[in-house]
Amino acid sequence: SRVGLLLEEKKNGLLYACFCSVFHLPLQEDTQGPEASLYSKTVAVMDSMLQVLVCSAGTLGILELQNILQLLLPFTSSQMAAVQERAMARIARLINFTTTYSMPQVCPCFAQTTVFRHQCSKTHRFAILGRLVGHLTLCCTCKYEGTRHEAAEALHHLHTFILQQRSRQPWLHDRGQLQLQEGWQVRQPRQLLQTSNASKIFLMFMKYLRPSDRTDIILLAIKSLRHPSTYSISMAAHMVDVLVVGPAFQLGQVSKIVWAIYTNLSSIRASVALISLDRALLVLTDKHPRKVVASLLQCSPMCTCVAMTMWTATLSKPQAAEKVLRELLSVLMNQSLRKTSTSTKGNPRILSLAAARTLSKILLQSTCLWEAEVIFPQLFLALLFQVSFITELRLEEVHVFWKGHQQGLLTPIRSVVQSMKALLCIVGFESHMLAIAAQGGWDMLLSTQTHLMGVCIVAREMMKTPRPLRSAIFRHLAELLSVEDPTWEMVAMVFFVEMVGCTDLSEELDRALEIFPTYLRSQCLGIPTLVLRAILRLTERPETAKKTLVLLPYVMERLQAADSDASTVALPIISNMLRLLEGKMLSLTALELADKLQPLFNNELDTVRELSIHLFQNTMGLVVGAKKKMMKKKVWGSLLPLLLHLHDQDKSVAKASQEALCSAGRFLKWGQLVQLAKTGQAWRIGECLLARNRSRAMDYLRQSQLYLQSPQEPLRWEAVRFI
Repeated sequence: SRVGLLLEEKKNGLLYACFCSVFHLPLQEDTQGPEASLYSKTVAVMDSMLQVLVCSAGTLGILELQNILQLLLPFTSSQMAAVQERAMARIARLINFTTTYSMPQVCPCFAQTTVFRHQCSKTHRFAILGRLVGHLTLCCTCKYEGTRHEAAEALHHLHTFILQQRSRQPWLHDRGQLQLQEGWQVRQPRQLLQTSNASKIFLMFMKYLRPSDRTDIILLAIKSLRHPSTYSISMAAHMVDVLVVGPAFQLGQVSKIVWAIYTNLSSIRASVALISLDRALLVLTDKHPRKVVASLLQCSPMCTCVAMTMWTATLSKPQAAEKVLRELLSVLMNQSLRKTSTSTKGNPRILSLAAARTLSKILLQSTCLWEAEVIFPQLFLALLFQVSFITELRLEEVHVFWKGHQQGLLTPIRSVVQSMKALLCIVGFESHMLAIAAQGGWDMLLSTQTHLMGVCIVAREMMKTPRPLRSAIFRHLAELLSVEDPTWEMVAMVFFVEMVGCTDLSEELDRALEIFPTYLRSQCLGIPTLVLRAILRLTERPETAKKTLVLLPYVMERLQAADSDASTVALPIISNMLRLLEGKMLSLTALELADKLQPLFNNELDTVRELSIHLFQNTMGLVVGAKKKMMKKKVWGSLLPLLLHLHDQDKSVAKASQEALCSAGRFLKWGQLVQLAKTGQAWRIGECLLARNRSRAMDYLRQSQLYLQSPQEPLRWEAVRFI
């Protein structure tokens, strides 16, 4: 196969050299005498040679025909009239030959607008139809008469070739009827050519073009809109208009069209061409908003002037503007896919940056006002999430996004903040934007050390917006948090917790209560503590406190986690919730809680030790009935730790231990313990514990051994003394 490829390349090279030699001969075709005769013989020999190449290819004849036509087509765009005409004449003669020679049958999908679900064989695929029709049609508008005539002849022969191939398709049962119905069209091109009506000729071929063919023609027409153009710019614009409104394109074809517009737009001057491209972008945006947006972001991540011109076109109609904003929103949120390619095509992280950069510019467009208001909650939060996301980008990714555009432009993170400011202003919240600035919120967002503080400031200001908007933001946050995503869940939870403080969002509270259990079990550092702070606020409000009781099992579960900060918040929450319980439920909860509290007596944080001891003291009086006997066992088990903590370095913890021992003595109806605890006779309490119940000596020994590892020296000494 490698040898075959080398031979094919060598043959193509020889053919190209042959075309160059003949087409660039200085001889003019109107020359008389021997020179003209020699030229005629030369091109006749060339035509014969091309025909022989097609014939000798056998079953590969269709492939060889396309190969030759592909080599000839570039010469039709030459600036030299003679070269154009000579190349076009060769194309016309060669296609005419195919109508008289028994060519191999083309694939059934040829010249069918219906998309066939099969894989065409390369040897039977006529992939050049679109480029051929496009080139020939445009050449019919060339300023050189000879080229126009030859192009029209070529189109006439191509039309005949198409009808012949269609009549041979096996799925067309009545071939004779097809020829009767369409046979008149074989003659029609000649009549049209007499009036040089290229647009009518082009429309004749429309029904034979597949989406891939239409794409090829659009790409060619867009390139022909450049100034100066060899062809009629009006005709090229007409071709774009007609083709783009046809059946839907495949996604890869949409991307090619968008890239072609972006590449050529700066060289296009004619108003008819610019209007045509604007219409094309609108149509594509309506049919394929996702691919248009993605392609434009890939074309220009930094949103250059050319890209901005294209964005403006896609935003010129309200319906299209809404689709564009929603797709940009989708791209912003898509950075969570965590791809790390350094190509903008395959990296949602880079594209999300590009979307944020683009938004900072397109939000200034007046057509975006209503659409921005509709999706404000989603758009604003997506931009906010970008702040923390940008800090995770690798240097290579920033370089891809930033290369060649550093001078005079905002950094990626400042670009996102700029977009947030613009969005607030466009929807009428300029005062909120200024208030955030006055508190240093925007500057805090720019630093990894302070950006969560910045989020809190932003959230508090957004709590001052009208209730319907606050409610929409709250619901959207709840919807986002219903699916865990480490990319933005911390920022979302910080914002959410702040909004839980809104006293007029009681109706939305149930949604928060559904989400909190998941995040109380989160392994993300800081998330459970954030959730607990929100719950604590709710337990302190009479109108919401009872609703939080459904979270009590999850809050108690957090006491067993190795998270002292979370325990600091969980203990007051449990204390508040216990006040809301009654009867049997209160008794059972207090009993269960007693086991979870004792390990916290020796916590590293003074606050946790003090709160856990106080709460344990309170649980003693909450157990009633038959459960009281079980509680006594737990109280007996707490006496030695409480005794040791009488020597705690933190005076508040020592005092809490003393009070708890007094309560334990009263609960156990042990007056001596109450008296000794009140007077602080710790050494006597230890003797009494052993004297009162020697069967618990091994339990006491095990408990005291744990305190031999205590970071507090007084506690270690007391444990040794007790042992």
